[in-house]
Amino acid sequence: MVHLPGGTFLMGSDDPDTYPADGEGPVRPVRLDPFWIDATAVSNASFLTFVQTTGYVTDAEREGWSFVFHLLLPDDFPTTCAAAAAPWWRQVFGADWRHPEGPQSHVADRRNHPVVHVSWRDAAAYCRWAGKRLPTEAEWEYAARGGMDQRRFPWGDDLTPDGQHRMNVWQGTFPTLNTGDDGYVGTAPVDAYPPNGYGLFNMTGNVWEWCADWFSATFHLRSGRDNPSGPPDGDRKVMRGGSYLCHQSYCRRYRCAARSSNTPDSSTGNLGFRCVRV
Repeated sequence: MVHLPGGTFLMGSDDPDTYPADGEGPVRPVRLDPFWIDATAVSNASFLTFVQTTGYVTDAEREGWSFVFHLLLPDDFPTTCAAAAAPWWRQVFGADWRHPEGPQSHVADRRNHPVVHVSWRDAAAYCRWAGKRLPTEAEWEYAARGGMDQRRFPWGDDLTPDGQHRMNVWQGTFPTLNTGDDGYVGTAPVDAYPPNGYGLFNMTGNVWEWCADWFSATFHLRSGRDNPSGPPDGDRKVMRGGSYLCHQSYCRRYRCAARSSNTPDSSTGNLGFRCVRV
């Protein structure tokens, strides 16, 4: 883990190219106490240790299926149901954290990749076992910025400085062609690409990361600015950082200030987490 000193930073974004319904703005000063945060997202190897020690069964395993991105399935994969609002997501029976693309796949050769197909409840269970917790949304954004105020990405404002890819996102035409110019078409290792100014890897791109907070597009407009923790209840939890499926044509949420959300029991092939403690 990496120790962060806390202090005051500028949270949110007034970027005109953001999504108003996400509630990124306005930019506001937020103060945080010091905390520790994992340098990387939780890996398959670490999650395996948790499962072997506790016997934990994830939500996807109990349900018997999870959502897999269609281009990651083999050409001869049986026809599956598509999500109505996002048909590139396919319901795959037997897909879970051990089998990211279904029964024919396995994480044995991806031990250092982020664990996926974990719900918020699964992530919280891992954190409890590890003596940690999920980060608040404010802690996550402070960490992602790496000490750089109001930059789009953890390294600055240029997506590919000097032509170099700094995170794992989509290149090509979404959702039909991913050229993989950044080196990956699915998940990348948790320590791929250079770290940010705080020594943290893949704070944007690769996989979305669960946060502790309930999601609201407006709660921060009336809440405190001292160690904020989001609304007291809700029906969706915050996700941060974007993933290997983000592309500027439809989802510019691979930025430090970007937000999204999902229900606490949801799992997909591009959603993981990292932990914090005080």
